[in-house]
Amino acid sequence: MSFMDAHCHFDFPVFDGRRETLLSAARQVGVSRLVVPGVREADWPRVVAVADQFPEVAYCLGIHPWFVDEHGPGALDRLRQAVSVGSGCLGLGECGLDRLRGSLDQQLPWFEGQLDIARDLKLPVVVHSVRTHDEVAAVLRRKPLTAPMLVHGFAGSYQQAKVFVDQGCMLGIGGVITYPRARKTRNAVAALPLDALVLETDAPDMPPSGVAKGANEPARLADVFRALLALRPEPADVLEEALWNNATRLYCRAQ
Repeated sequence: MSFMDAHCHFDFPVFDGRRETLLSAARQVGVSRLVVPGVREADWPRVVAVADQFPEVAYCLGIHPWFVDEHGPGALDRLRQAVSVGSGCLGLGECGLDRLRGSLDQQLPWFEGQLDIARDLKLPVVVHSVRTHDEVAAVLRRKPLTAPMLVHGFAGSYQQAKVFVDQGCMLGIGGVITYPRARKTRNAVAALPLDALVLETDAPDMPPSGVAKGANEPARLADVFRALLALRPEPADVLEEALWNNATRLYCRAQ
């Protein structure tokens, strides 16, 4: 098997001193590629350093809605330079909106500014959306992109998912679908077009069922795949191939 973890915070300090071991465990279950999103300017050098150290690791750079207040004038210009063609960066993100932390009014201009950069450079975008699916969809209608978009860690209804898919987004499917109680999201994932789905762990966060909070790792992508296989009609080999193709289509420079 060959899988891409489309969203994994492998640069986070919780993984320090363990990355070789964790990558070895991931390889054993078929995870051959990881994409690490950047979340704030102070961390971008660390993200790039981890990607430079491990050939399996690629990266995106962005300003996460949780950290917009850490950034001042000039940050978007520096981001534009950091993600420019030739930098090795696959896309822009993680950026977006989050109703549970911070102010949407404060987050919105940063989200829109990053979409402008992605549009100008024709880069894919990794979108964070927590309790803001309607707002994010409205922004994407105002600022449509030609490059692919990933709504990462999707946990919503079929109706919400369809709005994103109709806008050209892919959906990041992670540990949430391993919980039987997540019926709304599991039903959505079962019914969506296969070409709209990619796998992710969001490690160390978003752990699958049975994994302690903060203990998620890239090898757990196998748990997500098994849960998805149980929900979908496709056989394992067809599902595996489609998920890989979707992820490489999302991250065009990852091939």
